Amino acid sequence: MKTILSGLAAVGLMFSATVAVAAEYPIYKPQEMDWSFAGPFGTYDKGQLQRGFKVYRESCSACHSMKLVAFRNLEALGFSDAQVRAIAADYTITDGPDADGEMFERPGIPADRLPSPFPNEEAAAASNNGAAPPDFSLIAKARAVERGFPTFVFDIFTQYAQSGPDYIHALLTGYQEPPEGKDVPEGTYYNPYFIAGSSLAMAPPLMDDVVTYDDGSPQTVEQYARDVSAFLMWAAEPHLEERKKVGFRVMIFLLIFAGLVYLTKRKVWTEVAH
Repeated sequence: MKTILSGLAAVGLMFSATVAVAAEYPIYKPQEMDWSFAGPFGTYDKGQLQRGFKVYRESCSACHSMKLVAFRNLEALGFSDAQVRAIAADYTITDGPDADGEMFERPGIPADRLPSPFPNEEAAAASNNGAAPPDFSLIAKARAVERGFPTFVFDIFTQYAQSGPDYIHALLTGYQEPPEGKDVPEGTYYNPYFIAGSSLAMAPPLMDDVVTYDDGSPQTVEQYARDVSAFLMWAAEPHLEERKKVGFRVMIFLLIFAGLVYLTKRKVWTEVAH
């Protein structure tokens, strides 16, 4: 029994230490950005989503997969059926087995999901200094910085749900030289917005003019970060607009229903002595 209790105490101390260390990061909290999809009536900017997909495709997809997103889902971004088919055809999909039991490769079709850049997680880790890059399908919901009390109370009323995009934007634009006297492990890059430490293995993925925009939008790291953050938010919550519309209708219904219940109560009980 003493051994068990000692083991539990050791685990508890390790957990407390881990939580204490994790609480130190990020060093800087992400800035709350102005997003088109924020608030109870927010909607996605399809032009921004298309630009964000282009940033992901040209700068992020070499390392990060999006296993839950199918090519046909891109029609929600404003792409036509022909454009979606053309985008899918640019990818090579491993399919099979065929009649001979062999796997084969073919051009992608709208029903396919975006392919992973690596055949498996082990290969992904081996190509990235032992750390497999996370899948981006739900990253905008999986990565967020706690806002603490009392901010999260106000978030209930403002319907703040952009902590993921705020964090992604801050991370992508937050790379900088470490302060004097601050040592970072070899092969990592200092970023005070990183949620798990002061440095991370991912090199700065964006540079000015690395992606060419066709609509004349600024080709800067700031714009790239905003656009890809919005795209990743859409990937994590593609039905956000529908959810907000339904929620608004439900609130209107409940208000009308409450009024009818009150009037009915007045009508039924108005002549009853109390």
